[in-house]
Amino acid sequence: MARITCDFFSEVLMLNTSMTVILPEQTSNQIGMQNNKRQDQKHPTLYLLHGLSDDHTIWSRRTSIERYVAELGIAVVMPDVDHSFYTDMKYGKNYWTFITEELPKVARSFFPLSDKREDNFVAGLSMGGYGALKWALNKPDQFAAAATLSGALDIMSHVKNKQDPNDPIVKTLYNVYGEQDLTNTMHDVLSLVKKNDRSDGPKPKIYQACGTEDFLYEENVTFKNICDHTNLDVVTIFDKGTHEWGYWDHHIQQVLNWLPLSSRT
Repeated sequence: MARITCDFFSEVLMLNTSMTVILPEQTSNQIGMQNNKRQDQKHPTLYLLHGLSDDHTIWSRRTSIERYVAELGIAVVMPDVDHSFYTDMKYGKNYWTFITEELPKVARSFFPLSDKREDNFVAGLSMGGYGALKWALNKPDQFAAAATLSGALDIMSHVKNKQDPNDPIVKTLYNVYGEQDLTNTMHDVLSLVKKNDRSDGPKPKIYQACGTEDFLYEENVTFKNICDHTNLDVVTIFDKGTHEWGYWDHHIQQVLNWLPLSSRT
């Protein structure tokens, strides 16, 4: 595999930003690694999203994602979105437009990445778990599958929590959403699940995991209960764990095994 730190200018953000990209590489003499690469084809791609306190480097620093994807022959694109909650911020930059429109075009212009829906997937943890579902459920024509690990899935309740205006999370959410009511909007993944269920269009497969000791567990239960009343293809795993990298390292491997890759269908 090749791991590339790509620094580039974003027209949407109007600044230089970065993404970490993992690309398949066919090798025969690399000890301890089994690499696979589609010959003369564009790579299936996983967009892998970071959490609130992290950046584009975090998945490759805290997990062995490069090793995990080597045999699968897929690319991984890990962008940087600051504290944006994958949103065009009320008081900040337009990270929703960046992530959903500009990033795929830029990444595909630099690297041989497939633009076919069946070859594209998105996953993330915490804020990134929310971002993954928000992206896939708002634009289901872009992704065959989406995965959320310990996702902040009831964003409405977090925005309404103004008990401590000096809390940095409260300040962050105000900068992102302002005072707006997010219920039944593009930001509300709980309502987006129902909208996708009613749609006649494509519907991404969903993988949801959250630890039973995680502070976001209850809202993940709420999400599951809503999914249970739909016909969407949803896999939910609630197992022992908290909001930490050991849990996410384990489950990203499960996600990779679950992805509907055409090479193993």
